[in-house]
Amino acid sequence: MTRAKVHFGLDRPEVRDFGGRLPVALAVPGDVGLALSALGWQAAWRLLVADPSLAVERVFCRPGQAPKAEDSGRPLTAFPVIAFSLCYEEDYLPVAAALTAAGIPLTRAARPDFPIILGGGPLSFLNPTPLLPALDMLFVGEAEAGLAAVLAALRRLALAGADKAACLAAVADMPGVLVPGRSRTPVARAVAACPGAATELAEPAHSCFVSGHAAFRDMFLVEVNRGCPYGCRFCAAGYVYRPPRQARLDALQALIEDVSPRKVGLVGTALTDWPDLLPFLSWLQARGTKFSLSSVRADGITSELLAILREVGLRTLTLALEAPGERLRRAANKHLSVEALLRAVSLAGKHGVNHLKFYLIVGWPGEVPEDFDELALLLRDIAAAASIGHGKRGVAHATLSVNPLVPKPFTPMQWAPMASVAAIEAAYARVRAAVKPLRGFKVEVENASAARLQGLLARGDEALFPLVAQAVTAGSFRRALKSWDGDIAAYLDRERGKDEAFPWDIVDIGVSREFLWREWERYRDGVTTAKCPPAGCQACRRCGIYSGGDGA
Repeated sequence: MTRAKVHFGLDRPEVRDFGGRLPVALAVPGDVGLALSALGWQAAWRLLVADPSLAVERVFCRPGQAPKAEDSGRPLTAFPVIAFSLCYEEDYLPVAAALTAAGIPLTRAARPDFPIILGGGPLSFLNPTPLLPALDMLFVGEAEAGLAAVLAALRRLALAGADKAACLAAVADMPGVLVPGRSRTPVARAVAACPGAATELAEPAHSCFVSGHAAFRDMFLVEVNRGCPYGCRFCAAGYVYRPPRQARLDALQALIEDVSPRKVGLVGTALTDWPDLLPFLSWLQARGTKFSLSSVRADGITSELLAILREVGLRTLTLALEAPGERLRRAANKHLSVEALLRAVSLAGKHGVNHLKFYLIVGWPGEVPEDFDELALLLRDIAAAASIGHGKRGVAHATLSVNPLVPKPFTPMQWAPMASVAAIEAAYARVRAAVKPLRGFKVEVENASAARLQGLLARGDEALFPLVAQAVTAGSFRRALKSWDGDIAAYLDRERGKDEAFPWDIVDIGVSREFLWREWERYRDGVTTAKCPPAGCQACRRCGIYSGGDGA
């Protein structure tokens, strides 16, 4: 595993002289709290700072401020390469705002000379096209799978006197590189594979900066698994991070011994599927290291796990219901047993968990009022099983966090329409009605218009770039939409045809389009698909991730 020094508190990284090195600004479109809690950005930092021929500096793009290097104060314009970590669709605005505030032309067409604006992170292999006119190149995939080699190549070329065009041309065909107008598309997602062990996570991401300013205060975050084997049809992480991989227990123990943090946060999409979870938690507990878990599945909750978590101070247990009724959960391929859910909340009450939080998604294709009648019955059973709102006898209170379905690229839902604002609000009203008779419950909802904006950006194309530019001037997407002459309905309100071209077809995540279409048909038929086998892709091949075919 590539190691880098972990900086605690006010400890700052070394500022390298530019002489003989390629200066690289590694930028996060947000404040320091977001950056220090983003493992992908820190994985890229760890890889690049290990190369002494690069002068890598951190840049946090704070709203309303001209961006500059966090540790040297150098302006963004001092760096010939500016690499943005793109995690969420809403990041498009702060990236464009940062370039504008720095006095850097917003479009690549207006920048014939340096800097090279590079995009990476999850959006690079979801749908980067709404921001593509601003980017000179993308690294499509996991940073561990070749980002350092790309920067090393740019360094050799730039220091030899090559101009920007020559640099871009030279790297355009490297694995994972997408240079608009030069790279052959679709560009295959670069995957950090472990030779001889396809299900092993060879380079678990971890914090390089542990600070009280992070969203997860003073916590050393470490990646336990990447990808998810369950194949929920609405979840991009279950498709764009295939194959599912898990870290080795001894590798994580060695990392913790090396860093010796006070608190550890375990990050992953399916933590309770990791067979070494309980041994690792017991080991952390024995060495006096505090810890927390990002999320758990209801069917992974055991009395032993809850006992350990309560001993280290767990007060809130978060579980995902996803859809309001069993019919929709089955269609969504959400492998959730109601019996396992009720058993989990019952155990939570018995072990003194103070707060239960449930995630619920509404606005599904085919959703009907009867689904919410079923939700009301399920919530009643949950309240009874966990004794919610009955003082010291059970769980004190519960929160239902409700979000609309946002159909994402590279999921079976990419063909689905998105629910209208009116339909989303009607679903919210039905959820509130289901909760109203229950003691100790409250409902939190996402703004329906904000969710539709996310859907627009998630499914958009380069024709959305003027909206991004307008948002910089207007100060927000909400204000910019008032003067935008585009048609949201054309992007969101229709079901797509089987063979319709998508803007994100410039990227190949490795999962075949034919497999995703079959999964969309199975959604409409209410038929489930088995999860990825523990033996890995070579034992399965149905989604095409390693077959190079149609996934049949």
